[in-house]
Amino acid sequence: MTDHQPVPDAPDVPDVPDVPGTAAAPGSPHLDRRQTGPVTLRGHKVPATTTDQRLLKARQPTDWLHADPWRVMRIQSEFVEGFGTLSELGPAVAVFGSARMGADHPAYAMGVEVGRLLAEAGYAVITGGGPGAMEAANKGAFHADGTSVGLGIELPFETGLNEYVDLGINFRYFFARKVMFLKYSRGFIVLPGGFGTLDELFEAVTLAQTQKVTEFPVVLMGVSYWQGLIDWMRDTVLAAGMISSADLDRIILTDDPHEAVQAIRTYEEPAS
Repeated sequence: MTDHQPVPDAPDVPDVPDVPGTAAAPGSPHLDRRQTGPVTLRGHKVPATTTDQRLLKARQPTDWLHADPWRVMRIQSEFVEGFGTLSELGPAVAVFGSARMGADHPAYAMGVEVGRLLAEAGYAVITGGGPGAMEAANKGAFHADGTSVGLGIELPFETGLNEYVDLGINFRYFFARKVMFLKYSRGFIVLPGGFGTLDELFEAVTLAQTQKVTEFPVVLMGVSYWQGLIDWMRDTVLAAGMISSADLDRIILTDDPHEAVQAIRTYEEPAS
């Protein structure tokens, strides 16, 4: 070719952010875009700063500490801490009962004996770590040189773990704590107690009824205290067809600590 045609000037094109794989073609309505993990942000949705910049910013609001995404991380950390701490605990039994029970209450001595017998039978004793019946069971296990575990919970009337706990974990969330009781216990022994005790009792029998847990004994200690509840469940709930007789049969009622521990051991023994 002898003639050279002039090359036209290139059109003015706005700068496109240099983010790999996100450059837009000239003329696109969304020249400004950002890829944040799996999310694509374009136009006015693109933030002025990156995630790393916001993370490393020295002065920023702290309301994120109370936002739901951060709560998820706290919940996850409670499960990780609980599983990691208790995974090598070995056979264990949870003992429940009222925190309001004084040392002079007849059921307190019953709790001490239950803790002692469980430890002597080779079980770790897991309680809520508080005073009253929980302290009693921990005390019995502690003095029998057994493993005495307390799973505490953050409450407005915080009391801390009792002095007989030699392995303790404190939880913010009731549901994370409940999982630890159920996952690492071979059965429940329930001393007289209030709403918290009833909550644990009925959660256990519900999970057994729905076969979420199997071969899980529940022993109620204190015949005079629990008999009215058993009678109501039999005469009203069972009579109305709301539960089956098998649901009641799995609950063992006794005043004898030896019988309570033997009930746990019976479930542990393989069928002949």
